[in-house]
Amino acid sequence: MLSVWFRVIRVRFLLASVIAVSVGLSLNWWQNSTIDIFEAALTFAGVMALHTSVDLLNDFWDFKRGIDTKTKRTKMSGGTGVLPEGLLKPSSVYRAGVAFLIIGTIIGGYFVITDGIIIAIILGFAILSIYFYSTKIVDSGLGEFFVAVKGAMIVLGTFFIQSGQITIESILAGIVVGTLSSLVLFIASFPDHDADKSKGRKTLVIVVGKEKATKLFWIFPIVSYLSIIAGVSLQLFPIFSLISLLSIPLMIKSGIGLKKNYDSVDNLVPYMSSTLTFGRVTGVLFIIGFLIGI
Repeated sequence: MLSVWFRVIRVRFLLASVIAVSVGLSLNWWQNSTIDIFEAALTFAGVMALHTSVDLLNDFWDFKRGIDTKTKRTKMSGGTGVLPEGLLKPSSVYRAGVAFLIIGTIIGGYFVITDGIIIAIILGFAILSIYFYSTKIVDSGLGEFFVAVKGAMIVLGTFFIQSGQITIESILAGIVVGTLSSLVLFIASFPDHDADKSKGRKTLVIVVGKEKATKLFWIFPIVSYLSIIAGVSLQLFPIFSLISLLSIPLMIKSGIGLKKNYDSVDNLVPYMSSTLTFGRVTGVLFIIGFLIGI
């Protein structure tokens, strides 16, 4: 049963939030040479709870709307398959999603008390967007935007909790992380195009069409890379941050693979995986850049 819950929570995708928090912590460490271990651990716990919540609620609503019964499930798309296979009750998944949302809110509430209005704004955005992500937000074509903002706010919030300030550096770092996270959602929406469209969803791929959307792929990594280069050029990031550019071959492989296989679910899976790897590798290299920059 525990393995089923790990499956519906999509544990391996939680790494995106781990990287986002780590970027905020490493940026603060590079700038201020300090880290509050207790608050760092609590930040990880809160962010993980909120991330788990959005994944659980997404699985619930996709099943309720009949989307997951119309998609071809892969390891990168089409939902977890837990509810269509009857491995868990929909009500159990929904309650778990709300429970994790409450846990994340309580932890966030602690930081609102200790750190004030900035965290309250970030937490308020997180709560509303998580609960309405799988219905109102995705139906409005704002899924990719939400994920980008979510990633950026995790970095901003983590940095603010540690340093008590929001800086240009933390905003740029947030943009790097947010666009990388959004790219993974973007490419994973290609196989789900028909099922999502039939149920009223408006992903970016649906809005512009599959073929044209393949050209948009390049925007995400370019924004991330340019943010890093700008940060280094303006001496906001250490020059070692440029090691993030070592992931360029992975980006090229993924983008070319998408262009050639955007209409074939089976052939696209390896390139969805390489896109996920690209995002993770770039994020980890970004973190390492701050750590060795000290």
